[in-house]
Amino acid sequence: VLRRLDTPPTGLSEDEAEARLARTGPNVLPDERPRPAWRRLLDQVNNLLVQVLVVAAVLAFWLGEVVDGVVILCVVALNALIGFLQEGRAERALAAIRSMVAKEAVVLRDGRRRRVPHTELVPGDIVVLEAGDAVPADARIIWSRALRADESSLTGESVPVDKTPASVAPDAPLAERSSMVFAGTTIVAGQARAAVVATAESTELGRIGALVQTAEGLRSPLLERMDAFARVVAVAVTGIAVMAGALGLARGFEAGESLMIAVALAVSGIPEGLPAVITITLAVGVRRMARRHVLVRRLPAVETLGAVSVICTDKTGTLTINAMTATAIAVPGARYRVTGTGIYDPAGSILAPDGTEVTPGRDEVLDTLLAAGALCNDAEIRQDAEGEWQLVGDPLDGALLILAMKAGLDVADLRRRIPRDDEIPFDPSHRLMATLHHGHEDGGMIVIKGAPETVLALTTKGPDGAPLEIAAWETLAAEMAAAGQRVIALAHIPVAETCRQLTFDMLRDATLLGLVGMVDPPRPEVPGAVAECHAAGVRVVMITGDHLVTARAIAREVGIAEEPVAVAGATIAAMPDDELDRRIDRIDVIARATPEDKQRIVRSIRRKGGVVAMTGDGVNDAPALRMADVGIAMGKRGTEAARRAAHVVLADDNFVSITAGVREGRIVWDNIRKVIAWTLPTNTGEILLVLGALAWGALLPVTPLQILWINLVTAIAMGLPLAFEPAEPDVMARPPRRRHARLLSWRDGAESLLIGAVIAGAAVAALLDATAEGRSLESARTLAVNAIVTAELAYLLAVRRFSGPILSPDILRGNPAVWIGAAVMACAQLAFTFFAPLGRVMGSSPGRPGDLWFLGAVLLTVLVVARLFRALRPLQ
Repeated sequence: VLRRLDTPPTGLSEDEAEARLARTGPNVLPDERPRPAWRRLLDQVNNLLVQVLVVAAVLAFWLGEVVDGVVILCVVALNALIGFLQEGRAERALAAIRSMVAKEAVVLRDGRRRRVPHTELVPGDIVVLEAGDAVPADARIIWSRALRADESSLTGESVPVDKTPASVAPDAPLAERSSMVFAGTTIVAGQARAAVVATAESTELGRIGALVQTAEGLRSPLLERMDAFARVVAVAVTGIAVMAGALGLARGFEAGESLMIAVALAVSGIPEGLPAVITITLAVGVRRMARRHVLVRRLPAVETLGAVSVICTDKTGTLTINAMTATAIAVPGARYRVTGTGIYDPAGSILAPDGTEVTPGRDEVLDTLLAAGALCNDAEIRQDAEGEWQLVGDPLDGALLILAMKAGLDVADLRRRIPRDDEIPFDPSHRLMATLHHGHEDGGMIVIKGAPETVLALTTKGPDGAPLEIAAWETLAAEMAAAGQRVIALAHIPVAETCRQLTFDMLRDATLLGLVGMVDPPRPEVPGAVAECHAAGVRVVMITGDHLVTARAIAREVGIAEEPVAVAGATIAAMPDDELDRRIDRIDVIARATPEDKQRIVRSIRRKGGVVAMTGDGVNDAPALRMADVGIAMGKRGTEAARRAAHVVLADDNFVSITAGVREGRIVWDNIRKVIAWTLPTNTGEILLVLGALAWGALLPVTPLQILWINLVTAIAMGLPLAFEPAEPDVMARPPRRRHARLLSWRDGAESLLIGAVIAGAAVAALLDATAEGRSLESARTLAVNAIVTAELAYLLAVRRFSGPILSPDILRGNPAVWIGAAVMACAQLAFTFFAPLGRVMGSSPGRPGDLWFLGAVLLTVLVVARLFRALRPLQ
């Protein structure tokens, strides 16, 4: 290795290191530039509906209607400000950035150890690594002792992996390159010297960073539908406004009047309050999700979660508790089951085959095994200030300590009474650990712990002295492993009191104590959440860095499938796209997947029309997180790279929170549809009013400024409460909607047109009634505006449910915000009608007491028409 890198055994010279640094550049990854504030603000007005409003405001100013122009621009500014502030809040919540690579590194230069900034590392440098060090660059191991590295952030492997200088195949998967250490990972045990082979963007970390930069961020289904909706509305409204203005000129109206008719139609047809209400509806969803431990970085991701048809989830810590736990014990002559699955929590017990709890002294062999597991062990279990149990050391050692504590052993006292005199540390080359202890009357004892095949090869007998049936124990170990357990074997050897040094040649003729099976158990609430996903038509696919056997066992246990179909990432990589598309719907578990594999999985599901949520916590997950419809990063154990690439961050790393997010997303989608369904009849009625006035050559029944009042004030006061509507009864009992599903169906459009006609008719009736009574034009228009607002209130009650009766006790008391909004609207209309300064601006004047009877008739008419339409053609 050193020869190929042209590096002497004493390390590079300072001059050579400087020359290489000049050629390769510093060992840093390019940082992603955050979106500047001006860009986020500009994005808020990048919408056809808003742009049409800006044109209408310009026309109003040009015609001298300064008040109208100012109000229209205020509407545009309010919409932009709401979206800008909400996205800025989400960005600030994740603004703390931590570097994933070491700040400094210890290297050999000119034969001496030197501590240098990690940015100055170059290919050919020899780095010195010890437990606790962050690896500063990709490096080939040239010497190691008992080296283990935590590569979970890069490969998804749930436990530390063994590292040695032994060569591996050139095409070995990343997770199996045991002769390499990689930038962004951590050394958890042992020592090593390694030759740097790649820095900066040439590292595996840098390669994944490049994938993140090239992965296309996808638009959410809501944004796609809203863009389509905006184009249709903008084109239709612009066309109608232009034709109406031309028709006005043809009928002899002045040019200014004709343009104001066009402005009135533009203002009538565009739901000015809709963007603000939708933004607030999404923000309400954000708050609801935050209470369920889901932090949303981009507003549209709230709704996209509700459209998800496939959840690609990590295993460790998401489906499982992310803590190795002993669940089974096999000693000669007996099998035991272990209860309690808390995160390194000693609460639990050991149960005999008959279900009774095992107490100390009942089985001498079991007691010896538990003590051996606690003695041949470098881990510690501590309680923090909050009473939470914390592991210091290897997860497998931690599981053995907790097992001893569940049996009632005082580990600290045991270690004091039987201290360690010598040890053989665990090393991948021999796959065992051995410790020498003294402190009891019968002399000393060697305890051996390791892989079953290694320990069994050193044993000859059982605790009773009878010859050991090695084949039977090998079969039992294989059965436990096939059930998804990690199996540890324990044995001991009595030695003389005078023996104070431990060597390998002493490890023979050992007595087998037994086997311990461990798992990272599923979170207890996950099977119910998976079942809820299935009931909602959402597939769950596990993508893990763990082994196929373990992954398949967990998938079966949490209910992903009765007999999960599991494939390796290498198999996915070898499939052509067409074959992957054919098989992807039948695959339940994927192990050892690379970042490229995960991106291909996302593309395949999307090609088949699916909406993908992808979870991840490591650097290797970042490209797929960015490409997925919803990228979900882990908040507790996730890397900063994953959180940056994701749309959503789980504060508790729990799959149940994803299910809760899907539910909240569906509620948000339903509520957005309700807001739009409630808004459109008003705009339809206003267009019909203006067109009707133009057709008959009459004055406008309501002015453009009054239309803005209706569209903005009432939309906020009465449309906004729909954002707080509770879930529909079938919210998690219906299949996911299609990616290109319309915001509103043709049936919804027909209802909007019908109710719009009723609203227009109510306004015309108000105008005619007031005129017949000899009231002023201002008074007649005031009654017309109040009639439109009353009709809106009636339809608000009707649109709150897509199924079931319009009025029911549930609906009447289900959302207090509706009645608060109605009260605010009533106060606003009283001010519009009776507050003189506002009346002078809006062109309104006080009404008469008899108007209340007319408005009551309008309310009942809208309710009856909506109920009859639902009865004839129920909404689905």
